[in-house]
Amino acid sequence: MSGRPAQFRQADVKRALSAARAAGYARARVITHPDGRIEIVGENVPEASTAEQSPFEQWKAGNARQT
Repeated sequence: MSGRPAQFRQADVKRALSAARAAGYARARVITHPDGRIEIVGENVPEASTAEQSPFEQWKAGNARQT
């Protein structure tokens, strides 16, 4: 560990992911690189029909906690 304070804090990550969701992306992820670069990747993932989902996936889709 470097011992220096983080330049991109947890609050910044939450804000960035929230902005990606507000921009219409179904899923987003934050990637930090060793050289200090930070990437935020938004992805639109097509929903699988419920006929293709297992019973567990159907349950999870209806009962997952939304943050």
